[in-house]
Amino acid sequence: MLLIATVRLFDVPYSADKDYDYRLAAVAPTVNVGRLVLVPFGASNRPSYAVVTSLREAEREERPLKEIYAVLPEDYRVTEEILRLCFFLSHHTLCSVGDAVRAAFPVAALGDLREVYRAKGVAPAPVKTKRDRVLSYLSAQGDTTRKALETALGADTVKNTLSALVKEGRVERVFLRAPSLAPKTKRFYTLIPTGDARRALLRGDGPLNEKQRSICLFLDAEGGLFEKEILDRLNISESPLRTLVHRGILAVEERVIARDPYARLSQKRDTSPVALSRAQSAAYAEVEAVLDQKKPACVLLHGVTGSGKTKVMIKLLDRVLSEGGQAILLVPEIALTPQTVGIFCARYGERVSVLHSSLSAGERYDAYRKILTGGSDLVIGTRSAVFAPLPRLSLILIDEEHEHTYKSDASPRYHTRDVAAFRSGEHSALTLLASATPSIESYYKAKTGKYTLVSLTERYGGTLLPVTEIVDMRDELRAGNLSPISRRLHEAISDTVADGKQAILFLNRRGYHKAVSCKACGEALLCPHCSVSFTYHSGYGGNYLLCHACGTKQAMPRVCPSCGGEHLSFLGAGTQKIEAELSQEGEGVRVLRMDADTTTEKTAYDRILNRFRAKEADLLLGTQMVTKGHDFPDVALSGVLLADASLYTHDFRAAERTFSLLTQVIGRAGRAGETGHAIVQTYSPENRVIRLAAEQDYPAFYEEEITLRRALGYPPFCDIAVVSLSGTDEKALLSLASEAREHILSLFRAAEGAPTYALYGPLEAGAYKVAERYRLRLLVKCRLSPTVRRLFGEFLASFTKEHSAVSVTVDFNPTET
Repeated sequence: MLLIATVRLFDVPYSADKDYDYRLAAVAPTVNVGRLVLVPFGASNRPSYAVVTSLREAEREERPLKEIYAVLPEDYRVTEEILRLCFFLSHHTLCSVGDAVRAAFPVAALGDLREVYRAKGVAPAPVKTKRDRVLSYLSAQGDTTRKALETALGADTVKNTLSALVKEGRVERVFLRAPSLAPKTKRFYTLIPTGDARRALLRGDGPLNEKQRSICLFLDAEGGLFEKEILDRLNISESPLRTLVHRGILAVEERVIARDPYARLSQKRDTSPVALSRAQSAAYAEVEAVLDQKKPACVLLHGVTGSGKTKVMIKLLDRVLSEGGQAILLVPEIALTPQTVGIFCARYGERVSVLHSSLSAGERYDAYRKILTGGSDLVIGTRSAVFAPLPRLSLILIDEEHEHTYKSDASPRYHTRDVAAFRSGEHSALTLLASATPSIESYYKAKTGKYTLVSLTERYGGTLLPVTEIVDMRDELRAGNLSPISRRLHEAISDTVADGKQAILFLNRRGYHKAVSCKACGEALLCPHCSVSFTYHSGYGGNYLLCHACGTKQAMPRVCPSCGGEHLSFLGAGTQKIEAELSQEGEGVRVLRMDADTTTEKTAYDRILNRFRAKEADLLLGTQMVTKGHDFPDVALSGVLLADASLYTHDFRAAERTFSLLTQVIGRAGRAGETGHAIVQTYSPENRVIRLAAEQDYPAFYEEEITLRRALGYPPFCDIAVVSLSGTDEKALLSLASEAREHILSLFRAAEGAPTYALYGPLEAGAYKVAERYRLRLLVKCRLSPTVRRLFGEFLASFTKEHSAVSVTVDFNPTET
């Protein structure tokens, strides 16, 4: 009987994503659905990773089938539920199933592939020809790479000979997988003698010196220990351990340990009961009533900043985990992970696992294995943690649900809410969305009954919302203050520091200056590879220009590259400039900066936040990452340096994003029973979005925004599909974009049911040229019914097949349009 596996490949475009059949060798390991395998693909039989989607037995091959190269280890798999999710994402986001599996599995664990050659049959004798030399060498050496063959025998000998021998079947080309990761192990020691023999040994009756006896006494008391702990605790070298093992007194084994950067947090336990306020108790009761229904559901927990939404979530987790359920807790930023993990590890200990992109490959692999094998009940992480393969999933918590980071901008282009909804349906689980500024789409669903709306309208402990001032920066200019920091904010910072309190300042612009331009010709210094202006940076590496689109870095020129003018002007302050200004004024303000430039190291987020929490700095300055859910009891002042920065953009969500950012920043102040103070600097003090954010009035903002979107036909009253095209040939791209437009129009016109739509473009992307690639977009307003998704799928598959010179993607409801 023949066993046939149907697979989906990892590295194929959407147009080639389909079922492929392979036969399994008779001696192959046991295979199940979801297992990862290595298969030959294409005319060249190049090795490709794939996931097994089904298995069947057959009497014989209906057609010639290739044999699977290798079945990967047992823990290299996705569960059947996650595999169903991957098929859902394939249809929902127009990605290959393999791309979806890549999002769910720690692909860094797959390792590299090595192509080797091995002789088949007996080596020739005597050796006369080039062919004989190759065969003889392979027979003697075994598996050999082409490069090693050429080094040993010469490139001329190998050049055509090797290919001919492979074609004749006398040499076999084999692909070996070299795992980049394996379980990490450490030496673990135990005492072997038992009973009277052990007692005599411990009394010192045996031939042991003082160090050896101390080791035995220590292990007898502890039962067994890892080598490092023995060496550290007893202050000894490895030598006496090796001697005791050699003499049969100690047993040593390699034990698998987890690479867990958060393990130390589990050692500080805090399982005290959660004390809820009256408002929190009422909110919890509403959520619990939905949880008790044991069916797929979604609750939107809308609570003002500082209302204690986390306490409600902890109470829910206590209930779910105590009943044997499992949960996922998602946060929008890696910067929030250490703070969140610290709280929940202290409460739930080693049953917590963490997943996010800043983990090393080994740490991510170990966390995945722990979850897969039942070692975790709570998974905490950023967007990708929503794929955690928990079999008893009862609760999915999405904190700060409004954040754009929950939407992936690379394949698969999913929104975390959609994945959570799918998994909720699979497990009859509850999804809870929490935010002080919910997305307009989520709040609309709550107001119209699709979600259950639960509100927390007051701060925990009776603390009032911050008193907010709006500073008109036009008045500062008229008064001769050219600094990006207003006189009022300077005064507030000084008063805050003098009172022994702390402040948080937000500016959504990193670097020293936003741009550099020539005073003579007016030209901005542009990246040579992009249609984007350079940002000026200053640091330990000197002064330089950096393109934030492609990463190109150049030395700061002395003269204008366009006209040779010697007078260059610097425009728009960034976080580096603000840091320098605060540090140079002699105010005694200690500043910590947190942005993409200061958090390149793995532990940078944690280190900066811990230093600020320990009051090693008076002021935390940064980009969006300082606005996200941090709770610092000594922060009395929060400041927004340029409230207009995100308001006047081409995106229809600009008002929503600005309101959310301002509300979050303002809400960082006044968290320990004292009323905080916030200052918002703007050139548009009359703007309603800024006014409502200063008042922390989300319901009023929602009513204005939903009215506008209904009138203009924007989500949630429609969906938006963005078709992006990019290529190196600008003229060809323009032509193909027009062709793509006509292709889409013809599909929609011919579709049954005549879906309603509006198509705009081709339009230039916000940054028209990035890394030598020109970028155009088509924007389609429509309702994403199954029919419409199918039409876009047909377009993507056929158009990419015909036009491989350009890159084409389709993104449904992207975060930016």
